[in-house]
Amino acid sequence: MSESSDCRAGWCAETDYCAVTCAADVLANKWHPVIVHRLLDAGELGFGDLSDELGSVTNKVLSESLDDLEARDIVERTIVSEQPLRVSYALTERGRALEPVVTELERWGREYAEPARPATE
Repeated sequence: MSESSDCRAGWCAETDYCAVTCAADVLANKWHPVIVHRLLDAGELGFGDLSDELGSVTNKVLSESLDDLEARDIVERTIVSEQPLRVSYALTERGRALEPVVTELERWGREYAEPARPATE
């Protein structure tokens, strides 16, 4: 997003626009980084395949998340067939540009996001 976009964060230091906040807003949704991660691995997935990949997400939440990612130009939706309606999802160039961010989130998660162990006395 550019400074002329609708992304505004009143709590950013002395500015109406904060690139970190705006970028984090894209990934702040619980499912957005997971969807991007799966599409980075797969390249393109149909709705049902993506739902299977994610496991516990409801169809409603997945649909809303995909709509939001599409509106942000992170994901593109392609109609594969009209009867029955079948669509596939893939990352846009903008979405693929998130690869180093998602890769680093995964690395950090593997290294640091383990549950804290109680200290031994």
